[in-house]
Amino acid sequence: MSETPTAQAFTDHSLRLAQIANPQSEIVHFPAHEPLPLDCGAELAPFSIAYQTYGELNAAKSNLVLVCHALTGDQHVANIHPVTGKPGWWDTMVGPGKPIDSNRYFVLCPNVIGGCMGSTGPSSINPATGRSYGLDFPVITVADMVRAQARLLDHLGIPDVLSVLGGSMGGMQVLEWAATYKDRVFSAVPIACAARHSSQNIAFHEVGRQAVMADPDWCQGRYLDEGRSPRKGLAVARMAAHITYMSDDALHNKFGRNLQDRDKVTFGFDADFQVESYLRHQGLSFVDRFDANSYLYITRAMDYFDLAADHGEVLANAFASTKTRFCLVSFTSDWLFPTEESREIVHALNAVAANVSFVELKTDNGHDSFLLHEPELFDTIRGFLAAAAMKRGVAGAEGWLP
Repeated sequence: MSETPTAQAFTDHSLRLAQIANPQSEIVHFPAHEPLPLDCGAELAPFSIAYQTYGELNAAKSNLVLVCHALTGDQHVANIHPVTGKPGWWDTMVGPGKPIDSNRYFVLCPNVIGGCMGSTGPSSINPATGRSYGLDFPVITVADMVRAQARLLDHLGIPDVLSVLGGSMGGMQVLEWAATYKDRVFSAVPIACAARHSSQNIAFHEVGRQAVMADPDWCQGRYLDEGRSPRKGLAVARMAAHITYMSDDALHNKFGRNLQDRDKVTFGFDADFQVESYLRHQGLSFVDRFDANSYLYITRAMDYFDLAADHGEVLANAFASTKTRFCLVSFTSDWLFPTEESREIVHALNAVAANVSFVELKTDNGHDSFLLHEPELFDTIRGFLAAAAMKRGVAGAEGWLP
């Protein structure tokens, strides 16, 4: 049985919600008479999209690079995160002089619907009840996320993008953009992703969701109304997921069987090993910046992603008549989204004579490689974007190629 929350727990909980609700980003609010149609058959109205920008949009509006975040990311790509105080999740990639150079490109990253950093999600207030949505929030898909992003660009008066990039769930959004909005995407960079979520990945997500829902403080999804938070369940979900983001070599090289702050094992269930302590830290730090119900909804959106199923079970049909330039990237040690899944996308693009390049990068860092210091990835992104900018005729792009 869970303990009754203390006054300090209520205070800490309220402070965290206030930080998440005010993400220090631009937010566009779409009114009730402009609903967002969803794949589940429902409509989301009103709804909001929070986003972050870096650099400046040129006069021709031709230098926009749209960055799509992964499952546990948000819009804070390259700035200090307002909740954690840490650098943005792709600070190595985005910024002045970096591969996605904000001195050259106008970089925009929206927080997905269903998220918890300003965009409408299950922790948002349901106007019909005056309470948080909880599980009354409609189930969303990757296509719904992209549809909302397209509405955001419409609102900002930006007709198309020079490039759309993202890794993992961000890569799924890239593929959805390229399939659904062919005339709005000049180039696309799907990284460490697949055209559909595998049964193994669905299984891992289900373990995480069950961990959240088994926490007595989940309260059938109404924990916000109760002033509670299923921190333990969400932390376990994060721990399990984080294992899949690393490779066996990465775990071995980082931790081996090294003990944590002790000379010998305790013959108990404390964190004897460094890897155990690391995972516990990852879990506990995650719950301070992420909403548990958002975790349920966003993992479900990834599970439902199947681009071929939406196009007559033929993946190539999704890209028919495309003029988009593609660059796909995979990593040798990524067992969550292995290279063979990227090759399947490449084959589908080849089948419709698309302009596509593909690179498999050798690294021991596993799925998380796209977030880490990988010089070959930096060179690939820098060169591809520069070539796309020159091909499109972006002002000043001459000489950007390395």
